[in-house]
Amino acid sequence: MPNDPVNQHQLERGLSLTQATAINMIDMVGIGPFITIPFIVGAMKGPQCIIAWLVGALLAFMDGSIWAEMGAKWPQAGGSYVFLQNLYGKWGKMFAFLFIWQTTIQAPLVIASGAIGFSQYLTYLINLNGWEQKAVSGALVILLVLLLYRNIKTVGKISVILWIITGGTFIWLIASGFNGFNSKQAFTASKDAWDLTPLFFVGLGQASLKTAYSFLGYYNVCQLGGEIKNPERNIPMSIFISIAGIAVLYLGMQIMVLGILPWQTVAKSQFPISLYFQHIYNSGVAKFATGLILIIALSSLFSVTLGYSRVPYAAAIDGNFFPIFGKVHPTKKFPHVSLLFLGAFAFVFSLLFKMKEIITAIVTMRIIIQFLGQAFGVIWWHYHKPKDARPYKMRLFPIPAIIAIIVWLFILLTSPLVYIAMAGGIILTGLIIYFFWQRRAGNPLPVDISS
Repeated sequence: MPNDPVNQHQLERGLSLTQATAINMIDMVGIGPFITIPFIVGAMKGPQCIIAWLVGALLAFMDGSIWAEMGAKWPQAGGSYVFLQNLYGKWGKMFAFLFIWQTTIQAPLVIASGAIGFSQYLTYLINLNGWEQKAVSGALVILLVLLLYRNIKTVGKISVILWIITGGTFIWLIASGFNGFNSKQAFTASKDAWDLTPLFFVGLGQASLKTAYSFLGYYNVCQLGGEIKNPERNIPMSIFISIAGIAVLYLGMQIMVLGILPWQTVAKSQFPISLYFQHIYNSGVAKFATGLILIIALSSLFSVTLGYSRVPYAAAIDGNFFPIFGKVHPTKKFPHVSLLFLGAFAFVFSLLFKMKEIITAIVTMRIIIQFLGQAFGVIWWHYHKPKDARPYKMRLFPIPAIIAIIVWLFILLTSPLVYIAMAGGIILTGLIIYFFWQRRAGNPLPVDISS
């Protein structure tokens, strides 16, 4: 069996339901919703942008059902790496390799995107030129590695504190808008807003991609499966609690912002939430709120880096990645080599890339192998192994999986062609490397590709 639990004993099951949920929720929030609001409102051209947020929430719940079932069944470090191997049988090793191949590129990009977003939002408080922003991004990645270089129980306690700050900020944000809230401005769309032309659906697809990016992270607990207490219960619960809580906060935030600021202003602003607080209170309060947003961004990066550091570790202990990544710190009991590797590449990426295109690249890169691969795989698993024990069984199977497939395909096919081609190129390159590696190692392939 992949990722043998015997090898997992080095990791400590020290995360409670509260800590696991906190890690999920701070991963989901981050800088994402604060920097994507202008893109979402602009793509939909008005208050109807709420539809994109609802699509993102629906997708998170449907896809979360897939993750909950797999996470309860296979609660081990690595998440998708473990799931894909178990779902696809003789092809599982290939799918898992493609996921690891993709993750070595995509995970540092995700961490770098958060660091870049942090440095950009910081310019509301401090004037920074381009090079100074890059310096801040790189320094933030180093700080994250230092914060995570410790025992998982300590990490869990830090996560709860960071979530209290995150949740408190959102509640303050939503509550602040009630006095001056303009319901007509928040909910009245233009007459042509509901013209269901191809342009409408392209706009909805691009806006939904941004809301999907803002919801990503509900599955982070699965990547830490080997460190969760009572995982058969706590993994599904933490996923659904996280999605429900964040969906309420995101919808409340978007509605309140549109009720205070005209959508045209929101679509053109780099700092819509800071502008929101400035409009309600004053520039001093806006700066304080911006400081809290930056703490939230740091919290998310803390969580996402924690989760991704377990993926190369899981592959290494299976013998499917470089053995050094399987090393666990002798006293603190966490995969320190994997953490340092991801931190190093994220540091480099944070200095090289810009934010504008990185979000689309991250989401499209993950849809085919990870999200669609798991959705189809779960359906295959149910029909071919119906008697397998499932500690958590997807409600109304297979409807959530089918809806997730439809929405992921909609987002993928309405993305710019260059990003679809890039995702396909990464998969093709990974396949070539995988088959070459297997042939050279003398390992039998699932089929004879030479015939």
